[in-house]
Amino acid sequence: MNEKASGWRDRILSEFDGNAVPLTLVVDPDGLVTEEGVLETLQARGFEVISYEDPVAFRFAYESKHRERLDRGDLTGLVVVRQAPGASLCDFPYDLLQQGRRLSFSLAELFPNLSYPVVSALDRSELDILYAAQQRYNPETLGDTATKDFILRHVFGVVAELVREPEDLLCLLLRRHYQGRRVPKTLDERFIQVLRSEGRFNEWPLEEIIPRREAFFAFLQERWPVFLDHLVRGMDEHREASAFYDLQYPGPLELPFDHGDVRVYVDNLFTEGHLTPVSHPKAGMLSSQWVAVGLKTDPAASWRRRLHDLLAVVEKALPERDARYQEWLAFARKWAELTVLRYEGGPEGDRAGRERFESLRCAIDGRFSTWMLKRYAGLHNQPATPPVMLHHIPRHLARAVQERRVKVALVVVDGLAFDQWLVARSTICECWPGFRFHDGAVFAWVPTLTSFSRQALLAGKPPLFFPGSLYTTDREHLLWTLFWSDQGVERGAVAYANVVGDEDLGEVAEALESPKIRVGGVVVRKVDKIMHGMELGAAGMHTLVRQWAKEGHLARLFGLLLEQGFEVYLTSDHGNIEAHGCGVPAEGAVADLRGARARIYPDPLLRKRRDSRMLLSGCPQGSRGTVCRCWRRAGWPFSGRGKEWSVTGAFRWKR
Repeated sequence: MNEKASGWRDRILSEFDGNAVPLTLVVDPDGLVTEEGVLETLQARGFEVISYEDPVAFRFAYESKHRERLDRGDLTGLVVVRQAPGASLCDFPYDLLQQGRRLSFSLAELFPNLSYPVVSALDRSELDILYAAQQRYNPETLGDTATKDFILRHVFGVVAELVREPEDLLCLLLRRHYQGRRVPKTLDERFIQVLRSEGRFNEWPLEEIIPRREAFFAFLQERWPVFLDHLVRGMDEHREASAFYDLQYPGPLELPFDHGDVRVYVDNLFTEGHLTPVSHPKAGMLSSQWVAVGLKTDPAASWRRRLHDLLAVVEKALPERDARYQEWLAFARKWAELTVLRYEGGPEGDRAGRERFESLRCAIDGRFSTWMLKRYAGLHNQPATPPVMLHHIPRHLARAVQERRVKVALVVVDGLAFDQWLVARSTICECWPGFRFHDGAVFAWVPTLTSFSRQALLAGKPPLFFPGSLYTTDREHLLWTLFWSDQGVERGAVAYANVVGDEDLGEVAEALESPKIRVGGVVVRKVDKIMHGMELGAAGMHTLVRQWAKEGHLARLFGLLLEQGFEVYLTSDHGNIEAHGCGVPAEGAVADLRGARARIYPDPLLRKRRDSRMLLSGCPQGSRGTVCRCWRRAGWPFSGRGKEWSVTGAFRWKR
């Protein structure tokens, strides 16, 4: 977002143009001020934005970080935002109301002729398209149904009345799910209603494959062998389909994969891992056709072809330095898939592919670190649904508990990287086909250390609000319980367990045995334990994570939680990346935290002195830029200049 904002953002940013005022109070129930583009422009104009949610937590942050600076005049503009539904200016503390100017923004003001409940369900990244459509077509006042149709047509390109043939529906769903666009449930229901009302696609499992990305790809996966069979021979129409195939999803047996508008997606679906190649008795006959990408033939040749195809996809998808955070979250899945594939080739593999992979990794490191310095600081203010950062996850779960009255369980696998999750998930689905997973991505907290990131996850708050336990994990159970207590869940209904993840499910069962339990939190330390003893790099991590998943400990944990009626959510607190260590630096008590992977220094000058010694002793002269990339590849945040913390990594230089 550049300084010249456009569209609906102008309506908001015009209130922050010209001379800044010291304090502004904003009622913003729809999260417009904290939208990424608006937030970046405000920061560029010298404003700082903080959220007002919990009065005690806000008072601590305000008094410790902002009050004195405001009084001295060092802070030119502080914006305090209240985002709770039904919020009003009366919610703000009296002393702030006395000295601050007051503003309010809402979607109802931006889209006066559209139904507010329908518009408010949209992801904020879709508002640009909707605002442009409103300006262009200037609709009269629309009710709920008409607003849904307007948004479906002009934002998502869906005109239900024109979806008449299987290829029409298939193309529409392929475009949506391949892009990973989030469509509100209310719009999906409207789309399904129109299709059903006209008697079209009655045999299709629309309620499954339209809203759920994984269900749609599983539906395609089941039909792919059917399509291959029809390429080599006809089907006996007098025999039941179940005599040929074991289908979990109802619907038509044949899908038009060879239709021109459908076929363009097929290569990428297999290349990116959304679909899995299958064995076929006539694979030799089919291997020279376009369907070869979906066939198991020569393993080495197939791996090499897919590696180079996926490298091309990832190179093309690499977000720009000013990209929205959603682009990086979507990119994370592609990069994880490529990482898994790269190490499947063994120590030799394809030399050109390995070199291309390493070059791409350096490019990603550089671009992502530049993006983080510019955009990361504002992510914690984003709305919690869908979650953007780890501490948003409990608030997202709280919404499910409060609105749908369900039991939820959060499984936190310590140190599990995205690529290792793909390894574990594929193993679980292969050994226990009944499981279905819906994947997403969030940002961890920087520094990406357990005591910072996992505590933020379990507390539902940024690390600023638990300064007394930043270097320990002893208070996780308390922080987890306090969060849910603030959400109205009594302490006796909240459970917590911290286990290795081997043969210790009894501890989890014991923690959850009370019928009063509504919320469960389970920390699983196995992957972190594997990582600390790993000497075989990323390939070794994949091997041991696969073996651990195959032994069934994680699957049995899922089964236990599901049997007790929980909706199960899994996340990690941080990931891990292969690095080259040099042992423990001898520096006495200079650092506050002297872990195996990081040093935290109380003073920037001490950290700077340590950086200089590492540069002189560990790297070729004049290689500072490359050294910084090594730090990032080792999983450490950037050196932290200008921050309240300082982190560096210990490593041995390796070209």
